[in-house]
Order: sequence, then structure tokens, then C-alpha cells
Amino acid sequence: MKKRQGRDEFVLREDDPAEDWDAKGSRNRTGQVSRDDRDPEAGSHGRTRKEQKEFRQAVQKEVRREVKKQVKRERKRGGLRRFLFTLILFVCMCLAGIYAVVNHAYGKMNYQEIASVKSEPMKEDGVINILLIGNDSRENGEDGRSDAMILLSVSTRTKTIAMTSLLRDMYVEIPGHDGNRLNAAYAFGGAELLMETVEKNLGITVNRYVQVNFEAFANLVDAVGGVDLELSSGEKELVNGYLNEYNELTGKEFGTDYLQDLTDGMVHLNGPQALAYSRNRYIGTDFGRTERQRKVLAEVVHQLPQALWHPRALENGLLPNLTTNLTVGECYRLTLMAPFGVRYDMQHGSIPLDGTYRDATIRKMAVLEVDFDANRKYLQELLYEKKKENG
Repeated sequence: MKKRQGRDEFVLREDDPAEDWDAKGSRNRTGQVSRDDRDPEAGSHGRTRKEQKEFRQAVQKEVRREVKKQVKRERKRGGLRRFLFTLILFVCMCLAGIYAVVNHAYGKMNYQEIASVKSEPMKEDGVINILLIGNDSRENGEDGRSDAMILLSVSTRTKTIAMTSLLRDMYVEIPGHDGNRLNAAYAFGGAELLMETVEKNLGITVNRYVQVNFEAFANLVDAVGGVDLELSSGEKELVNGYLNEYNELTGKEFGTDYLQDLTDGMVHLNGPQALAYSRNRYIGTDFGRTERQRKVLAEVVHQLPQALWHPRALENGLLPNLTTNLTVGECYRLTLMAPFGVRYDMQHGSIPLDGTYRDATIRKMAVLEVDFDANRKYLQELLYEKKKENG
């Protein structure tokens, strides 16, 4: 009986669906998968094989994403470095090309060292002052008179380029000499004494000059294709009169380059005609003459860019007739500054200013007696102290 009951009891216990499996079976009392059925490689976090695989795939995907980002960043940096290298190389090539052109042109000019200002910088207090001297000689020496004197000033302080004519009849103090007309300084001591005289009387530093003779002026105008200006009938008649002297100096036939139409109006002037027009002192006295010189130079500057496409005329006609104490390095600097000059204000004027002089006779010389204090103040404000319009 006991065996039956035991057997029956065993059967009942085995078939009972509510009965839990033993500890080494598949289930426990809660019906959960036991720890022994988990992935033995799951680790302490208890991930299944599937979860581990998904985790590894996610990590690998994130690593690949970061690698791609890093590659892109490196490519971008590499592209920027290549661009900067190419840009620097291009700029260096341009600078080298410009230097070669300047050096070639400079070789055509006449350099004349002035020992007293050799160690002085071209630019002082933000201003470059270059004295342009028009010599009535056909040679490149210092013989002849300074027929025209124009102070070319480039001020980085006031963003101004000024062309200021200096009237040759101003009565000035000349170092080492008695007082005299300004152009007498050139006759006494050439460009060096003339620059020193300008400094002494106008209170500004001038230690660079460019001397241009008659031939250079005429060749410069021809190199840009001539200039178009409006002339009165009287001015045209005087152009023909001054051409007589020029033709004689240059060995040309009488009447060469005469203006045929003598009525008021626009006229196209070639080099000799423009030179003759610029030398006229009989209309408007010396003030009118300097104004005409600036008009011609302004037209030349306006047309100069197109003349650069045909440099042979400049090279052969102008450069050999220039004398200067500018070094090749300084000419190179000026060339590099030129593109920035288009944004500067252009100022044209003359000294003495209106109302700052009177006609006088000193030692039997007809001269202009000048209030130099007023003219010094004008130059200081123009070149050194001009205020910006926006405050």
C-alpha cells in the first residue's frame, strides 16, 4: 500500500504542472530563466549574446563615425594649408616680378647720391615728400634753371596725395647765401640746396627729389598718347611761340607742331605742345603757369595706366631723362604703395596761398614777399593734422 501510494504520489508530483523544477532543471518558482541559461560571456551586466552583438556593432559604428570626422577635419586642414601655400607662392612670384620690372626701369634712370641725406628715411612722421624739379636744360646735369618745382606729398596720416607747386619768384632764405628767389637755390647748389631751402622756409622734411628735363617732360606726355585740354585762343598763340624755342633747342624745323586752329576750345596736345603750354608765364603770371603744369600732370597721371601696356615709350623716352636720389628699394616701396593711393584724396594747390604774399622789389629783383607762417600752417594741416570727416 505504501508502495502504491508512493508510486501514485510520485506520478502525481511528476505530472503536476504547478510543480517547480528542481534547482538543476530549467525553471524556478518564478518561471524565470535561471542564471545558468544566460550567456556565460555576458559579464557582470548580464547581457545576452544578442545584446552583446548589438552593443559591439554600435561601438564599431560610433568609432567609424569619429574616424570619418577626423579624416574630414584633416582633409580640411590640409586643403587650407595647400591654399595658403599656393597664395603665398603666388604673392612671392608677383613681388619678384614687380621687383624685376622696377629694377630694370631703375637701371635706365640716373641715380645721384646726396651724402647729406643718404641716411635719412624716405618717409618721416607718416609722410613722403618728393621734390619734383623741372629743369630747362636738355642734359641731366644741374645746369640751367629750375623752371618748375612741385612738392609731391603722400601722407598715410591724412590719406592724402598732394601736388603743391612752389612759385619760383618767392623771396626765401637760402642757407649759406643771401636771400633770393627760390629758383636761385637750384642755380647755387643744385637739388641738395633746393631741398634744404624748402625745408628751412616751409618747415617740412624734404630729402628725396626727381629731376626732369625738357625732353623727359615732352616724352612723358607722348608716352601716354598726349593730353586733352581746353585752351583759350591766347594760350594757343603762346604755345606756338614757346615751340619756336623748343624746336631750336632740339634741332627741329621752324613751325614744327604748330597749332593751326587758334580759336577757344578743346585741343589734343602732344609732348612738345604740352611742354610749351606749361611754360607759359604771360597769362596769369607764375600762378597761371603752375596751374597749367598741374593740369598737364593730372592728365598724364589719369592716362598713365593705359601707357603701361606700351612701356617702351616710357622706358626709352622718359627714364633716361630722369635724375633722382631715390634708391631702387625706395622705388620698389613706392610701386607697392601705388594701388592703395587710389583711395587717397588728391589735392592740388600752390604756395604761396592767396592772401599770404605781396609783390615787392628787393635788390632790384621783382619777387613775392611771403607770409611763411601761414603757409607752414597750411602744409601741416594738409599733411599731418587733417581730421577725418567721420570724427
